[in-house]
Amino acid sequence: MTTPIAASLFHVTVQPSGRTFQVDADTTLLAASISQAVGLPYGCKDGACGSCKCKLLSGQVSHGQHYETALSPEEESAGYVLTCCAHAHSDLQLESKQVTPFGAFPIKKLPTRVMTLTKVTNDVMVLKLQLPANDNFQYQAGQYIDFILRDGDRRSYSMASIAAAVPVASLASTPSGNPALLELHIRHMPGGKFTDHVFGTMKEKEILRLEGPFGSFYLREDSESPVVMLASGTGFAPIKALLENMHAKNLSRKTWLYWGARRPVDLYMNQWVVEFAASHSWLQYVPVVSDALAEDGWNGRTGLVHRAVLNDHPDLSGFQVYACGVPAMVDAARTEFSAVAGLDPDAYFADAFISQADVSTNSPATNPA
Repeated sequence: MTTPIAASLFHVTVQPSGRTFQVDADTTLLAASISQAVGLPYGCKDGACGSCKCKLLSGQVSHGQHYETALSPEEESAGYVLTCCAHAHSDLQLESKQVTPFGAFPIKKLPTRVMTLTKVTNDVMVLKLQLPANDNFQYQAGQYIDFILRDGDRRSYSMASIAAAVPVASLASTPSGNPALLELHIRHMPGGKFTDHVFGTMKEKEILRLEGPFGSFYLREDSESPVVMLASGTGFAPIKALLENMHAKNLSRKTWLYWGARRPVDLYMNQWVVEFAASHSWLQYVPVVSDALAEDGWNGRTGLVHRAVLNDHPDLSGFQVYACGVPAMVDAARTEFSAVAGLDPDAYFADAFISQADVSTNSPATNPA
């Protein structure tokens, strides 16, 4: 009987932290680091947002399909890698300044029950889920979970609420109400395997399977820097969680929230934000609409949401920026905030939302499979 030959394992060291993990040639660097609790930064896991980009100091990798806005050919030639779609061909040394510290929340697979479905616009549903009472599911505000579908496919959504396990006295008064429910904001993508179900046949009490938490999009609470929060569409969901986290922990860093949408109705929780800002002096809210119609009666800011930030903050040096939304907005803000307004690239934290429709309608040469 022949003994199977084990796949070669490569040793990866992350500098300057010195954290290490092992990876085989068939597993992406990011997947291996997550499984071994070495938290490299990441957002979409699909080669779209660029959040996992880091410097390759030594060794050889190859990349799977990805967006050129996340990693350009010039950046790849300069030695940068996307860990979410990079495969090792040797031992590696990477440079990443944002490695999650020891003790990060464990990733779990859990059943969850649908408690309420609230259609807030024609194409946005607020879904609230109940987790098992005997399981302490913890996560950082801003992180996301994967729904595991019956055929094994996955769909990712950010939590729009903070964890019930947040150990603060003011938790019961969080603006979302019941902290034991997990809140998600889901946009309908016609033809989408999961969202067609959410907007069609899903009922209260239905059981879903999820895994998480994932992502490194969360507030860096050890900083006193002023904050710009930037959202487009349902990218508001994790931003809402960040705001609730600041409320629950009595954080009062000066914060500006810019929320962009095509039409005013797409600012689907506008009144919630208005009321939250009115009761929190540290927050200034700036809604921005790009395609208002005459019948909308919109008298507020117009244009691209990241340009509104630049108009108000021509100097972003000393700021932290938290951006969430479509890849085009996230990438444009990353580039222009640094080049035009002097934002430190290490102070830009992002989570790009990408749907299966985005994948299928773009060139497979530059997008995730």
